[in-house]
Amino acid sequence: MSIRITPLTDPQLTPSSRRLAWLAALPTGVPAGWAFLRLFTRAGQDHLAELELQVHPAERRSGIGSRLLADAVAAAREDGRRRVIAQADAGSPGDAFLAAHGFRTVLTLTYARLPLAQADLAALAEIVRSPHPGYRLVVWDGVVPDELAETFAASRRAMDDMPMDDLDYGTVSWDVDRVRAAAQAVADRGDLLRTVVAIAEPDGSVAGFTELVVPGNGKGDAQHYGTGVLPEHRGHGLARWMKAEAIRQARERHPDLAGLLTDTADGNRHMRAVNDALGYVPTHKTVTWQLDL
Repeated sequence: MSIRITPLTDPQLTPSSRRLAWLAALPTGVPAGWAFLRLFTRAGQDHLAELELQVHPAERRSGIGSRLLADAVAAAREDGRRRVIAQADAGSPGDAFLAAHGFRTVLTLTYARLPLAQADLAALAEIVRSPHPGYRLVVWDGVVPDELAETFAASRRAMDDMPMDDLDYGTVSWDVDRVRAAAQAVADRGDLLRTVVAIAEPDGSVAGFTELVVPGNGKGDAQHYGTGVLPEHRGHGLARWMKAEAIRQARERHPDLAGLLTDTADGNRHMRAVNDALGYVPTHKTVTWQLDL
């Protein structure tokens, strides 16, 4: 079977990456699969490429995926990349495909969901009210308030030592402009970013944070983004405290919201324990694979 692979122009240019794309088509012109290769452009990640690849189920095991992969890997090498990473659901055909093509497992994520109708508001309120000497909670929607911007950006280093198994995801640097741009991007697509932080007294700096993105219509499921506590402030129960307040606010302020979604590296036992204690129920796992070029 003669398959035509066509490179495409992908307009999805972001401040941190650009993408290459390929379309596989049958002799009749019917699309049979595609591949996207994201090339990270920020310093600290510019050795990485991230692959997304799909082949129509009816056309699998005919070499289409292998050809798409070969073109993507060749483009990554030509661009000077040292790693290609890809993600697949555990036990899926994509999982087997990546294993068969020289990728190695570097990270397993457990996805979990909290049905908001089952959230115990009284228990959440009790957690939120519990004393955490030397700390207080602050909540905002959208872009970080000016008076907290510097220490909020600095608090992002709390993610630097997050357990990520063997995954090479480079280093990500945050500054005030970047945290503001990230919040604005959420607003521009019509969603709401709510941030809960723990403030350390007496200097008023941000010691930890958790972020939740709520769909603009207030329905369906909201998605947790980052949660982190700076190393010097760990051991005080701040992650559980902040997440409890995020759940409480979601339940009270968005009555039509169905649930909250989160994902956590299997090696991050502490955050998984926090999620379990707050009622999140595991739904599925994904595996991140890495090809060393």
